[in-house]
Amino acid sequence: MLTQTNHKETFRFVPTTSTPVSPERVAQLLKDEWELFTKQTGKSAEESMRAFKSLPLGVTSSFQHWDPYPISIVSAKGAWMSDVDGRQLLDLSMGFGAMLAGHLNPVIVEEVKKALETGTLFVTPSPISTDAAERICRRFGIDQVRFTNSGTESTMYAVRTARAATDKNAIVKIEGGYHGSYDPFVVSSKPPIDQIGDASDPIAHVPDAIVPGEIYVVPYNDADCLERTFKKHADSIACFILEPVLENLGIVLPDEGYLERVRELCDEYNVVLIFDEVKTGLTAGHQGAAQRLGVTPDLITLAKSIGGGLTLAAFGGKKKYMDFVTNGKMAHFGTFNGNPLAMAGVRAADIIFTEQSLAQAEAFNQQALDRINVIIDEYQLPAHTVGFGVKGCITWSTEPVRNYRDYKATDFAVAELSWLWSLNRGIITPPGLDEQWLISLAHGQKEVDILVEDFESFAKALRS
Repeated sequence: MLTQTNHKETFRFVPTTSTPVSPERVAQLLKDEWELFTKQTGKSAEESMRAFKSLPLGVTSSFQHWDPYPISIVSAKGAWMSDVDGRQLLDLSMGFGAMLAGHLNPVIVEEVKKALETGTLFVTPSPISTDAAERICRRFGIDQVRFTNSGTESTMYAVRTARAATDKNAIVKIEGGYHGSYDPFVVSSKPPIDQIGDASDPIAHVPDAIVPGEIYVVPYNDADCLERTFKKHADSIACFILEPVLENLGIVLPDEGYLERVRELCDEYNVVLIFDEVKTGLTAGHQGAAQRLGVTPDLITLAKSIGGGLTLAAFGGKKKYMDFVTNGKMAHFGTFNGNPLAMAGVRAADIIFTEQSLAQAEAFNQQALDRINVIIDEYQLPAHTVGFGVKGCITWSTEPVRNYRDYKATDFAVAELSWLWSLNRGIITPPGLDEQWLISLAHGQKEVDILVEDFESFAKALRS
């Protein structure tokens, strides 16, 4: 039997019985699968060697690299990609949500073509940027928004806005949380367990070459620790930034009442609450995670899904905070901010990401989760599934993951094997062992069947 947690439209399914997977079996399968990988991907190996000469690690973003080398993609359409070895790969990564519309979605392509006929960059105000801002504000229920070009920019500017509004400098973030590469945000982003102290009172871990300023770290789903931190440092804390649903540790759901209590504490201690919805955004539903979960932040950061695959991000929120952009206390600049191509992406995304279209994609995701749960139960696998919106994941633990420490106790060897097994059979998911699959508007029954059948073959291999 499976137990289900379902509150506020989040989903977690945990088996009541399970049997450990043999480490020896996992080790042997990993060896076999890596050999198969290198046999199938000779041209990706050649491309990686070439890229190493001009690109550090041979990639344009460090997460893209893995040993011995990553897959090199030459084209994509719909839910599928083609690699340099000529293989067709089912894309279940979809750019962490940036490709929620699917690759080369015809509505997005048409809007971008129209934009190309009028100009690619004005560096002035334009009706097209005003239109895009109105669409974002209306959809996400915010007063004002500014556009940027990456999630890191948006989270950085949101924090700067909070500092300007409060005349305080300290930041509180979640242990294990990731908000881009701005110095404060890489503090305690997946830190070494043996260097971060007690779970109820974490020590901030600062990587080499980082100068983060004053920053405090608290566990996710622990409002008591947050309250202790606020009480101790309230005079210096400008903001608390978190993903409302953590999506860099698989999918970690908020406990019932946790986000509501966070909102109360931020109000009580005059701390600006920032929701990082760079990864949730429209993958959480047609109005984002904050509205779906019923908790309103002061500021919100957005990227990926809002631009239909174009380079775009944004930060915004309540006018009383965005007024500090207006009065110049928090200066915000960017040559490419609000460029016509990105604004075309906003317009197209607003057209196609309707409540109905996203509900259909979510139904396919839920179907995949339900069918995978049956397989987990049948093979008594030490795993459970978690879903939120159009994203899902398999977490290799028999206990729910509520925070970073729980995540670090999961079985990473099986997670690596599961990812590699799928990759060798034509399914590509992010190279980290802590990401999610994503069902885009381009995925349908065929793609869901492939996902489920692949997992069943993996379950059989584990138990054979």
